Parts: sequence; structure tokens; C-alpha cells
Amino acid sequence: MSNIEILQFAALNDNYGYLVHERSSGATAAIDTPEVAPLLAALDSKGWKLTHILNTHHHFDHAGGNAELKEKTGCTIIGPKGEKDLIPGIDRAVGEGDIVEIGAARARVIDVPGHTRGHIAYHFVEDHAVFVGDTLFALGCGRLFEGTPEQMWTSLSKLMALPDDTTVYCAHEYTQSNARFALSVEPQNAALVARAREIDEKRARGEWTVPTTIGLEKATNPFLRAASHDLRRTIGLEAASNVDVFAETRRRKDNF
Repeated sequence: MSNIEILQFAALNDNYGYLVHERSSGATAAIDTPEVAPLLAALDSKGWKLTHILNTHHHFDHAGGNAELKEKTGCTIIGPKGEKDLIPGIDRAVGEGDIVEIGAARARVIDVPGHTRGHIAYHFVEDHAVFVGDTLFALGCGRLFEGTPEQMWTSLSKLMALPDDTTVYCAHEYTQSNARFALSVEPQNAALVARAREIDEKRARGEWTVPTTIGLEKATNPFLRAASHDLRRTIGLEAASNVDVFAETRRRKDNF
């Protein structure tokens, strides 16, 4: 059985927040702090005490609640080395290969720049879970606000290398609009067509489409499928490098 219990909650307009509770010690980490009130309500619903905040990057909808939560709980704030000057209340800065301990649970830090220059992910290896912030979405990836296509493709490739059964906890409910774009660049992908139909049905019922898995994203997410012949043919880059295919796919999404 997993060492951890994960509680997902909605915040702001389309964010998801997460609490990671380690059963044996009672330690509880918030993955980012999109909004204080729903985060505190989620803690109260379980009777958990916040001991840690694990920030993935500096954007306000990920670190904006840090100061208030630290004042209320005295929690320890951990965040990316590359953005330590931008993370409110940071106590420990971490980067590639560092280990973060939440009670008996251990997360390995993965550097995944692209959306921001210092973005990181937290991979709970034994629990088959990865918290990816805004680097990877269900059927999408983050905009390149501070990084390059080369950086983001490298970051996504690191995530693709994780086991297919790894559960991916991303930070926004963008899946339905992402599916519409994905179908525009890889309409022949039968798995994608079926997934898009399922997503429409879920959203019509008001259900969440997150989390996802690495295996599902590799099969259907166009930003992980630069090697796809159908995708390359659709966008007119059959002989291009994977990075160039990714960059063109991202450019098209930005203008979709």
C-alpha cells in the first residue's frame, strides 16, 4: 500500500491543488498554494495539519498563498533553486536529483524548465506519483513564458521516461480545450479520438479530467508525440527534428 494519501481540490478558476499526507507521521504537504481558503478547507475536511509546501514554480497561482499559510501553520516551504528569489517564504531550495522527505515519503526532484526558467517536478517514486505543476497537462503542456522549445522538450522527455503507470497530477483543468487542439494536429489517432469523446462526457457531468498517467499522455498528448508520422504529416514537418516538431506544435497551440 502507498505511504501517502493524496487529496485533490479545486481552486481559483481552473486550478487544482493537492495535499500529500504521509500516514505514519501525519506530515502533510501542499503541492503549490493556488488559493488559501479551499486549501485550508481541504485540510480541515481530513483533520490534517500542514507541515510543508512544495512549490513547483513562482507564478502567483502556485505560490501566492505561501506567506499566509506559513504564518498560520509554521510550515516549511521548499521550492526550486532556479527561482528561490521569487518564492515567498522559501526555507529550502532544491534541484535535480534532490530528495524531499514528507515524513516517511520521499520525492525526487526533477528539473523541468520551459514554462518558467526554474520549474521543478516532484516524483514520489515508491508511490508512482508525479506532481508536474504547469510543465505537463492532460493533453497539453505549459506555455513557454521563460524557456525555449529545446528546454521544454528536454523536460517533457524526462517525464516521458517515467514508468507508464505513474499518475500525473497537473495544476489546471484545461483538458477539453487541449483535446480540441490535439485533434486538429493528429486527427488519425484513434486513442485520442476515443479519449476526447470521454473527456466531453466527463465535463458534461461536471467531472474532473485530472489526474492522468504517463502512459495515457504518451499515447494521446501531441506535445509528447513529436515522433508521430501522422502529426508530422499534418503540420508539414515530416523530416524535422523532434524539437522542431514540438516547437511548431506549441506555436500552433499558442494561436489556436
